[in-house]
Amino acid sequence: MTKQERIEKQQYRLQEMLSFERELWSAGKEYIAGVDEVGRGPLAGPVVTAAVILPKDFSLLGVDDSKKLSPKRREELFEQIKEAAVCWAIGRREPDRIDEINILEATKEAMLDAVKALPVKPDHVLIDAVRLQGLDMPQTSIIKGDARSVSIAAASILAKVTRDREMVEMAGIYPGYAFESNKGYGTAAHYEGLRKLGPCPIHRKTFL
Repeated sequence: MTKQERIEKQQYRLQEMLSFERELWSAGKEYIAGVDEVGRGPLAGPVVTAAVILPKDFSLLGVDDSKKLSPKRREELFEQIKEAAVCWAIGRREPDRIDEINILEATKEAMLDAVKALPVKPDHVLIDAVRLQGLDMPQTSIIKGDARSVSIAAASILAKVTRDREMVEMAGIYPGYAFESNKGYGTAAHYEGLRKLGPCPIHRKTFL
């Protein structure tokens, strides 16, 4: 594939992923927030959420579900999304809260925090897979939203890079679990660390 063909493919993909936003903009909604989470499955660390409002002339190519992107590409897009966005915000819930109320409810709380922390109030919120209680604006839950809405995909990248950077830091504080590579997920090295050391303060006790 030539460079021009790659660009054309990314341009087509962007237009495809703008369909939800375009429909809402056409209906007179000015500020559309995309919301996503990262970290529902790991054995350790927080669940991190992001909310982001993109401008109507958003044209950054390559934004997609964070799981489909290389770490290097996510890092690049992380900075570019922050620069291009109307505004963005991060939410989080710690392992003790996850253990207290379960991961789904903790995720919803963190999503709500991210939306409420946006400096600009959204007219509509697009959320990956869940519905939130307590929002005072309309919302749309989109299954596999991080692969179908550019706003949700952008939020997934912000959340992913934020959480990954933190887990690398945690590897220095709690060595022996390979957090720098597994980011808290249940790899062989992680389970070996648990066998040798037992859980550390950022482990989710209900996940072990």
